[in-house]
Amino acid sequence: MAEIAALTRANPCAGADLSRIITGIAPIDRAGADDLTFVKDAQYAEALATSRAGAVLTTERFAHQAPAGVVTLNVRKPYEAFVTVARQMYGSALRPVSAFGTQGIAPSAVVHPTAQIGSDVTIDPFAVIGPSVTIGAGTLIAAHAMIGERVQIGTDCAIGAGSTITHAEVGDRVVIHPGCHIGQDGFGYVSDGKGHIKIPQIGRVVIHNDVEVGSGTKIDRGGLRDTIIGEGTKIDNLCQIGHNCMIGRHCIIVAQSGLSGSVTRPDRRPCSPDAQIPRLIFCLARGQKSAIWRHDPGKPEPKSEPKSRPE
Repeated sequence: MAEIAALTRANPCAGADLSRIITGIAPIDRAGADDLTFVKDAQYAEALATSRAGAVLTTERFAHQAPAGVVTLNVRKPYEAFVTVARQMYGSALRPVSAFGTQGIAPSAVVHPTAQIGSDVTIDPFAVIGPSVTIGAGTLIAAHAMIGERVQIGTDCAIGAGSTITHAEVGDRVVIHPGCHIGQDGFGYVSDGKGHIKIPQIGRVVIHNDVEVGSGTKIDRGGLRDTIIGEGTKIDNLCQIGHNCMIGRHCIIVAQSGLSGSVTRPDRRPCSPDAQIPRLIFCLARGQKSAIWRHDPGKPEPKSEPKSRPE
């Protein structure tokens, strides 16, 4: 308990037993004597009065509602403090690990002889690593993932099972969850009276440091220039990012959002669930509704493009 108080800079209640051992975290209605929980607002204040938790992170406003035996740790932002503790206790849950328990390169993995594999890299069974691929130290390539020719992946990344990455440069500490497809052709055609003529897609996908991409998301390679995902951006499950998109730093893109080709999103902007954003749109979004301003292709684009390559 004393370590939790120090980590969160909490003010313990009078007479708190700071020698108590906390071994887990739980919601307020399920927490037991060895668990830490939190109460941040009035919605759960009544549940605090009957809680069996060992300790609760809360504010001074609700601390008096805790029953005897529950140690209250008063903080200004209980949920943020709770997350800090959760990250410390369950650090291994922040990044995928090998489902097979692989150490090094599994015998059934296929690694091209020209690939450069860093130290402490894990490559699970049936993964395929193509020619001239570079994989940085500490990265995990999960089972049945495919890394295409000349792809560069940085250090301490995790590439989920069944994912494919081609025509891409990936920064450090990037997490790609299972079933993602990155770097395939964008949807580009010229139509005439006889049908649809495919436009060659020759750009890349550049994913900067600390990006996380949810399961089943697709990110197309650029047509003439690169598709860019800025540093720290988090993309939920089942999203579509079209070719030439420029996603700024620390954006949030929520599940089932679809960004058509050449969309530009400034830094630190959320994209609401089930949003569909057509091409050549420069958009700003807040909360659950998107406010969209059409970008005039004849004017300079907003200055939100990240560096073209990760450090």
